[in-house]
Amino acid sequence: MEVEDAEVKKDHENRSGTILITAMWVVLVLAGLALVLARSMREEATASANHCSAIQAQAVAQGAAQFVLAQVALADGEALDVLEVPCAARQVGEGYFWILHSNLDEDTSYSYGITDEAAKININYVPADMLLNLPRMTSDLADSIEDWRDTDSDVSPSGAEDEYYLLLPKPYYCKNDRFETVEELFLVNGATEEIIYGEDRNLNGVLDENEDDNADGRLDPGLYDYATVYSREPNVTETGEDRVNVNERGSQELSQLLRGVVPEDRYFQVMDRVRSRRPFRNAVDFYFKTGLQPSEFEQIADRITTSDDERLEGRININTAPREVFMCLPGLDESDVEALLSNRNEDDTDSGTIAWVADVLEPEKAVEVGDYITTRSYQFSADIVSVSRDGRAFKRFRLVVDAISGIPRIVYWKDLTHAGWPLDPEILSCLRSGVSLEEAGLATIEERQS
Repeated sequence: MEVEDAEVKKDHENRSGTILITAMWVVLVLAGLALVLARSMREEATASANHCSAIQAQAVAQGAAQFVLAQVALADGEALDVLEVPCAARQVGEGYFWILHSNLDEDTSYSYGITDEAAKININYVPADMLLNLPRMTSDLADSIEDWRDTDSDVSPSGAEDEYYLLLPKPYYCKNDRFETVEELFLVNGATEEIIYGEDRNLNGVLDENEDDNADGRLDPGLYDYATVYSREPNVTETGEDRVNVNERGSQELSQLLRGVVPEDRYFQVMDRVRSRRPFRNAVDFYFKTGLQPSEFEQIADRITTSDDERLEGRININTAPREVFMCLPGLDESDVEALLSNRNEDDTDSGTIAWVADVLEPEKAVEVGDYITTRSYQFSADIVSVSRDGRAFKRFRLVVDAISGIPRIVYWKDLTHAGWPLDPEILSCLRSGVSLEEAGLATIEERQS
């Protein structure tokens, strides 16, 4: 009996040990499952929060786009008022947006505003010799641009047609049609990222630490900020009335127009010059050949034309164009450009028409640039940067708005988020730590810089 009791006791102890070990393993597995579940839930919560932040940043960007459309609608063909609209740290809901504007005269601080596309060189219309004056432009690329957009198969001296493109590792045909975007330049012979973007690879208008390739401490731009494919305007007056074609013979409208601005004792003399000196190259040419007084030309400059086209393509707004674009105009030297830049801001300058250019430049130069200038703008671009309230997500888009039909509409939209955060990293740091831009003083600083 004693032996049996000992065996029973031993067997009971063995079972108790097995149960303990099994229980420990069960607890360990359950704890592991709990940890895995907790980690999974944390990851899901983080992913959900990030997704919500991304949606918020996207919504803020959409709001910024509507803001741009509204401002362009209010501008109604004018560009100067649009550029003065505050576009830094604007709050939409609980997020913020900025609209970057390249001010390459000052590459150490950010600049903000809606960009006038008519302040740029339209690569679809200007000749190769004008394109050559763009920053970093080469003769190979200028001639190849002309070959890409023309409708023939004749090769320019340094250009390229099908024969070149079909021999590439990934062959394609020369387009022989207009550019649809500036980025299309990358398909053209001679185009490189260095030529198009320069050192500003993320296109934020500021010299970042990794962008100073030649170590000179300044941002060397490419041609991207000075080129466009969108600029065009209706061939009508500012109020939408049809212009008078001064090259049409027997035009009673021109006679009536001149009678309203030219004194009776000079009217017949001016009309004789109109009849004998046709055709006129442009409005400035009409001014010099007919002997109008500056005040008289100012009154009719917007009301006359030398073209029957419904729309005028690729003209440059002399009220908003930067120095680099002025240097592309034919026949101008640096002193001419300086004179134009200084006189367009004078109080006595009628910036609503091109008449003042005729008083600043020599007649021959004024007539030559008269083919390419305007004071109207209908296309604008915006480089929108938006961020969520918590700084978890941001978006960056570039859009182009066209208002030539009267109602502004978006004709181009490109996602630039892949280029990274283009503004001060402190903005994201503050938002991620729960500090608003107003509390950090960044909203006020950013607004003042605009």
